[in-house]
Amino acid sequence: MGDFLRPEVRAFFWRWREVLLAGVVLLLGIWWALTGVGINVWLGYIFCLIGIGWGVAGVQRARFAQDGDGPGVVQIRERRLAYFGPLDGGIMDVADLSRLEIDPTSHPDPSWVLTSIEGQVLSIPINAKGAEGLFDVFAALPDIKTTAVLDVLSHTPDARVTVWSRVKPLLH
Repeated sequence: MGDFLRPEVRAFFWRWREVLLAGVVLLLGIWWALTGVGINVWLGYIFCLIGIGWGVAGVQRARFAQDGDGPGVVQIRERRLAYFGPLDGGIMDVADLSRLEIDPTSHPDPSWVLTSIEGQVLSIPINAKGAEGLFDVFAALPDIKTTAVLDVLSHTPDARVTVWSRVKPLLH
């Protein structure tokens, strides 16, 4: 059964799995809303809302995900980000993140460049294994615009671009 689909088709379905499941939930909600009786009608409306919200989030995650064949491994555990690469790596608390950039000139692949408050720099290839989990980390940053992150990722610039930076508090 594993050979029924070509690997690229299987990869496509895996990448867009959340959107496909959200579509199933939406269709079930529409069916219940149109044919249901009593509380099933309201459950249908609720399922429609859940399917739409899940679908929007799934599209963003699918646009962010890369092939995962890049160097290194990304792990995210309890708001702590770790990157283990063949030549470098490091660990950084998400709360200490002060700047997020994308560097298209890094070798061999474009990289996310994360800078902490103390000045620690962590460079993570956009296609490292587990890098799709970075979307949720980036989306949780205060005042970040996920559409800007996705636009920069889809239209790779020529030079390093700052996607997000923390506003430094002014001390008296």
